[in-house]
Amino acid sequence: MVYEVAKLIPKGRVTSYGAIGNYLGSKGSARMVGWAMNAAHNMLDVPAHRVVNRNGLLTGKHHFDVLNPMQEQLEAEGIQVIENQIQNFDAIFWDPTTELEL
Repeated sequence: MVYEVAKLIPKGRVTSYGAIGNYLGSKGSARMVGWAMNAAHNMLDVPAHRVVNRNGLLTGKHHFDVLNPMQEQLEAEGIQVIENQIQNFDAIFWDPTTELEL
């Protein structure tokens, strides 16, 4: 279910591990969502690069291929990243609980 929610994140937007967990009815399960996303980096149909921590930090970046790092993928979508921190995080944050119907 985590992957199905991640697939819905629009290009140029990001969400957090906790927001996905909360949407799925497991508030406080950010770490579990993080583990699921770590396994998704080789799945071409899951935009794992769009899922970051609650502060907009690229905490999962070390799970990405060195030839196509997380920051590069985000920047290709127009998202500005400085020192592993997404800029304008609040403006581009995608909350599945408000964007999707339950």
